[in-house]
Amino acid sequence: MNARHFGPELTHDGTRFRLWAPAAKRVDVLLDRPHALTRDAAGWYITTEVPGTGAGAHYKFRIDDEIDVPDPASAFQPNDVFGPSEVIDHAAFKWRATGWRGRPWHEAVVLEAHVGTFTPEGTYRAMIDKLDHLVATGITALELMPLADFAGKRNWGYDGVLWYAPDSAYGRPEDLKTLIDEAHLRGLMVMLDVVYNHFGPEGNYLGRYAPTFFTDTKTPWGSAIDYRIPEVHAFAIENALSWLRNYRFDGLRLDAVDTIIDEDGVSVLRDLSVAAGRLAAETGRHINLVLENGENRASLLDASEGPPHGKYRAQWNDDYHHVWRVILTGETQGYYADYQHTPLHQLARALSSGYVYQGDISAFRRGKRRGEPSGKLPPTCFINFLQNHDQIGNRPFGDRLVTTAKPAALEAALAVTLIAPAAPMLFMGEEWGATSPFPFFCDFKGDLADAVRNGRRKEFAWAFAKYGDDIPDPLAESTARSAVLDWSAREQGPGRTRLGLVRDLLGVRHREIIPRLVAARFGDALVTGDLLTAHWRMGDGSTLRLAANLSDREITGLPETTERLIWGNAPPGGMPAWSVRWHIG
Repeated sequence: MNARHFGPELTHDGTRFRLWAPAAKRVDVLLDRPHALTRDAAGWYITTEVPGTGAGAHYKFRIDDEIDVPDPASAFQPNDVFGPSEVIDHAAFKWRATGWRGRPWHEAVVLEAHVGTFTPEGTYRAMIDKLDHLVATGITALELMPLADFAGKRNWGYDGVLWYAPDSAYGRPEDLKTLIDEAHLRGLMVMLDVVYNHFGPEGNYLGRYAPTFFTDTKTPWGSAIDYRIPEVHAFAIENALSWLRNYRFDGLRLDAVDTIIDEDGVSVLRDLSVAAGRLAAETGRHINLVLENGENRASLLDASEGPPHGKYRAQWNDDYHHVWRVILTGETQGYYADYQHTPLHQLARALSSGYVYQGDISAFRRGKRRGEPSGKLPPTCFINFLQNHDQIGNRPFGDRLVTTAKPAALEAALAVTLIAPAAPMLFMGEEWGATSPFPFFCDFKGDLADAVRNGRRKEFAWAFAKYGDDIPDPLAESTARSAVLDWSAREQGPGRTRLGLVRDLLGVRHREIIPRLVAARFGDALVTGDLLTAHWRMGDGSTLRLAANLSDREITGLPETTERLIWGNAPPGGMPAWSVRWHIG
């Protein structure tokens, strides 16, 4: 028996249960009656087979005859994080897309979505009806915000406490599998956002019976997880493999890895990638792992490494978003201050080498250097976006760019983002210019709810001073409901027009860019007045060129080119305000 295997193990006649509880003196598994578990020297409590106990059985662990807790590796919590865990037989699901092996990373066009607000029903099953829309738009990868079970009925997902259990607010495990299966039948990858830097604040009992799971170091969201402990290290890697194997997710996005505590800062990331690579090699699948990393560590990335063997395909490129936000809105508060002086030149740097900050001093970080040189990486190592859940939701009103930026300016930004070689990402509804907000919301109770409210008030004190109670209450159900997409808007005037533009741009990407992306590399970018030009050397030897007037003034007297125009909204020799041209030759 593998002592480092978490969760119940179905046998021919029953189930074995196990729990790593080094601080406990006694552990029983509660079924029809208590069954005592036997402790080994490493702090594992293990049962022999419990006959007659199989899929569908509900159980808890009793610690020292004092407290009953769910399994930290529970596969499902039908009654939320405080209820019993349910034994799930993952092998029982009948997959239809049996020939699906995924898609290579260079084909990625990502749409990030929150299950609970993607449809009025807010379920895995309801998402299936929208998959054809994604395919028709040109999306190839649906990325789900975190699903790990959280306390309450509504949450962004970053407060998960039972990492192996998809939250019951959205449906059962077989419903999630059906969504993924239906996506695969349509040629869509499905990726999952996972959180390995902290546990949520409610429903986590690990500190009671396995306190060495945590260090004294604090992250912005709570105690840091101590991956120097072998069992903790294994818990995260087994969790990643569970999502990839049992649910057939095509990849994972690891949240804020710069806040992970580890021996050398990367060993758990490296070992997770290696484990996923073994699974990819065993199954012949494309498995794509990506990161969010505020430290801009280029050394963690390699888009071409297949299967993964320690590196990651790509990183969410916050620099790219931040500089566009400054260009489009003029905002300078918080981290946008690092992009306020020469935003057009910084955009040129992002287009020509990935990160803006590549070891440069950050004023926002009080003079610390941030980032590593990234220009030698392929462009597909960067996921570029104009909006995501953070950059919308971590604002007082959760307002989208469409409510602030000029339409022509936003269309120019989309024309650059969706055709440039970096992997593009949209936030749900962005493809038709959805105006529904995406404010922060959760469903905590009592003192914790008050702490969240007070924390938001402190974070946005300036906004509360100006707008008072108009700021959405993160605990109110109405706040979450306000984020539900209005799908009818895509069929009406502005929505229909924006959706047509996005489909046109992604059509060009699929015809002209994706077939040339393998082995593509960065070129140079130049700013001349208000004109931004950039080029990339594509994998087939051709050169992709961008010219963009990102200003309110017309530019005239430009030389004509003999290269083939693949997309553009400007006449030869001149460029009106906020116009973009793409050529290839």
